[in-house]
Amino acid sequence: MAALLRKRFDEADESRPFEADKGRLDLVDVGGAQVGQGTFEPGWRWSEHVKPIAGTDSCLSSHVGYCVSGRMHIRMDDGAETDIGPGDVVVIEPGHDAWVVGDRPCVFLDWQGYADYAKR
Repeated sequence: MAALLRKRFDEADESRPFEADKGRLDLVDVGGAQVGQGTFEPGWRWSEHVKPIAGTDSCLSSHVGYCVSGRMHIRMDDGAETDIGPGDVVVIEPGHDAWVVGDRPCVFLDWQGYADYAKR
């Protein structure tokens, strides 16, 4: 029997706020897989607003995602860096910091790394 599922991020199965009201992660479960939409407010930085939740020195999640809007800078623990913006599809391996660039929120969809991201 074929399944047809539809979910909406504005009716997420779970929502996880970041520290200091700098955004949130909304998760939907689609057929046993978690898809996340992160909304990162201007001034958000992983090392300031998620690190206290994660308790690790850098983000240890792997991300496979798509930037919907806004801009974000990613710095890997090995020193590699890049900016992402609307339309970019990225793979980000564990071991990184990231922060919003500019004065607009960054909205990022992730098919891999958000299941345990910012989980208390």
